[in-house]
Amino acid sequence: QVQLEESGGGLVQPGGSLRLSCAASGFFFSIYGMGWYRQAPGKQRELVATINSAGITSYADSVTGRFTISRDNAKNTVYLQMNSLVPEDTAVYYCNAYYYSDLYWGQGTQVTVSS
Repeated sequence: QVQLEESGGGLVQPGGSLRLSCAASGFFFSIYGMGWYRQAPGKQRELVATINSAGITSYADSVTGRFTISRDNAKNTVYLQMNSLVPEDTAVYYCNAYYYSDLYWGQGTQVTVSS
């Protein structure tokens, strides 16, 4: 059974940092690309960052230079290090796994940036 379990969300002040984790199981993690998406209230889900099986990364313009995606294939886990957080980063953050037509989603973790 495929599972993606996000953790690490919470409330943080503007300028602060959080590290999200997504623990994967039930599929061959190392060959899958992994991504982080987010959805703010009243908005569509948007791409934040991706990392493919070779470790190549890409980022949305809004997070470039502040967020870093990484993966640990030995732990079947993908991370999102978020620095210099701003209120506009407030959203539910989801991880996904993709490989050709396979696409899996986690349940999400809430990140709230507020003073």
